[in-house]
Amino acid sequence: MKPTNLAFLTTSVLLSMCFTTSALADVDYYIDINQPAHHLAQVSVSFPKTESTQLTVNLPVWRTGRYQVLPVADGVRLFEATDSKGKVLPWQRTASGEWTISLTQPTAVKVTYQLHANELADRLRHIDESHAYLDASGVLMYSPEFRQEPVTVDMKVPKGWKSFSGMEKGRGSHSFKAANYDVLADSPIETGINQDFSFEADGREYEVVFWGEGNYDTEQILTDLRKISGQASMIWDDYPFERYVYMVHATSGARGATEHLNSTVIQLPRFNFREREDYLRFISTASHEFIHTWNVKSYRPQGLVPYDYQSENMSDLLWVAEGSTSYFQNQLLLRAGVITAKEFFDDLSLRIVLNEHNPGRDTQSVAEASLGQWSSTWGDYAINHSVNIYSEGYLASMALDFSVIQDSELAHSYRDVHKALYQDFKIPMGYNVADVQNILTTLTGKDYQPWWQKFVNQPFSLEFDTLLAQAGLVTTYGDKPKTQVDTGIGLSGLHGDLVLATVAKNSPAWKAGLTAGDELLAVNDLKVTADAFAKRFDDFKPGDKVKLTVFSNDRLKEVSMVLGEQPKGELSIQALESVTTEQKAFFKAWLGIDWPFDADGEYKTDDEA
Repeated sequence: MKPTNLAFLTTSVLLSMCFTTSALADVDYYIDINQPAHHLAQVSVSFPKTESTQLTVNLPVWRTGRYQVLPVADGVRLFEATDSKGKVLPWQRTASGEWTISLTQPTAVKVTYQLHANELADRLRHIDESHAYLDASGVLMYSPEFRQEPVTVDMKVPKGWKSFSGMEKGRGSHSFKAANYDVLADSPIETGINQDFSFEADGREYEVVFWGEGNYDTEQILTDLRKISGQASMIWDDYPFERYVYMVHATSGARGATEHLNSTVIQLPRFNFREREDYLRFISTASHEFIHTWNVKSYRPQGLVPYDYQSENMSDLLWVAEGSTSYFQNQLLLRAGVITAKEFFDDLSLRIVLNEHNPGRDTQSVAEASLGQWSSTWGDYAINHSVNIYSEGYLASMALDFSVIQDSELAHSYRDVHKALYQDFKIPMGYNVADVQNILTTLTGKDYQPWWQKFVNQPFSLEFDTLLAQAGLVTTYGDKPKTQVDTGIGLSGLHGDLVLATVAKNSPAWKAGLTAGDELLAVNDLKVTADAFAKRFDDFKPGDKVKLTVFSNDRLKEVSMVLGEQPKGELSIQALESVTTEQKAFFKAWLGIDWPFDADGEYKTDDEA
């Protein structure tokens, strides 16, 4: 058994206090992908002998990496339970993801059911004629009584398929084994018609599996993933795994990624790899998920330890779990030489602009957003009254990083906080707010409760130029910045219509009484189309009053709107005109690279760097 699984077997022993367990015996899973064209498989689970009068089996109601309850059990039909002699046992459905089986005598139990798997975009389960992606959270039931027992997974797949997982290989080419259900639930399986590659980095083994055709360059991806995989020492002292699997889905209509214990799955539309902007989105996602192998999978907030698969796992520190991972992802790429300093700062500039245009930053704190993640939705209300644990979590992490660097006189950074969390709070432990604050005090000698209250427990707005000036930087819209009209309107983009999807709080449209769902028909009595919407408002200047004709709740109405003002062009981050040695030292302590600008404030070329 490899070190990763040995570590989790130790974890399992410690966690066993939370569960009723029987004598050590395998739970055996068998997956027969018998109707791939119809997204169907037959699943059986063989549980060891139990002395109980009933056996509860569950399918999780959420999957790790996505903090939202999902209708997972809706994919289950034809549920049946039998005893060790094959006799059918009575059962009843006792919760959305729970079945309770009645027993009259001690016996082993076998559960079988049909599984429908067509949730590719949820990264939960998907079966078709070319592959199957199987996250145990959406595929394989468990019993709390046997959650800590070793598991085996055997599969029957179509001819020509190859199977991959971060789990240990089992007795066949489509077989795997894990120390317990928790390892299984965090070790998805990719099986099908695919391309696979392998490499080594810093003494660890890596596999890269591609499913789907697309315009990706496997050689470039492998080169950059190798660079990323060797950069863990940027923060941590060692690895929580010996072997890691990158799974890449090039598909249609699905995008996103999910971190796992020993692997990740990354989805991108099949022709969204070639352009540099698209590729940066992909490779930064890969970096994000790789960092998660430590931050979340090796240490995480107390509310998520151990995982409760049947309910929400509440924590006010999800902004650290997700936002801090977002904060580190491009730093890792920058140090690895995968992106340039300009690309790093272009990304940061965009994050600043999005934050400054987010009305919700005045309403919700990152702590509240963390607690509300389980019930969060997208839309007009969310945009106007919420912040995001990823984007605002990034900025809170950045503010904390600058504070630690300053307070420790460049001796420490936020990276050292995560190094300490990994060293001192590995699962099965979990950390809380006081633990993080104690680490901050140890590193800086200062009390961080006031900082926490200001930037975490209440809404915050950063003075970006004041912050960045410590590192010799400034934000700018150019030497001669211009302005343009601001309406505060966001369109749905559906069917070429002009239905308002969002109306920014306190914007000109908001003050005029417009709301999401209104349909714009005319500006100053002239018809406007979706294609010409932006150009139509270019006809005016900030401060002008215009008349809008709209349908609101199917009623025609007219409103007057005074147009607002916003910067024109793209924000960029540049060097200050005069940069001190101290500012350059702060920059180095922050990002770990040398000053990237020449004497004229331009980014250095590769030769100059």
